[in-house]
Amino acid sequence: MTPAEMEPSAADLAAVDAEWPVIAAELDVLDAEISLFYADDRGGPSPLDWRRLRRAESRVTRVAAEVAGRPATGGQSASRVA
Repeated sequence: MTPAEMEPSAADLAAVDAEWPVIAAELDVLDAEISLFYADDRGGPSPLDWRRLRRAESRVTRVAAEVAGRPATGGQSASRVA
């Protein structure tokens, strides 16, 4: 394969761009979970730590529903996004 064939196509990049809000929301959940793991160093998770996790999980659900509700472009299914 040539280097040009190994590069993502415009359609691939557009699909990643369309999924980016979900990816960012999932990264927020991961960040909140990591904070919970390290909360033992501070005496355990605080109510604020748990609230942050719940909000991040809620955001994933909300954003995934928004992305799935968008019309599919480029012949790709919206269900693939979620």
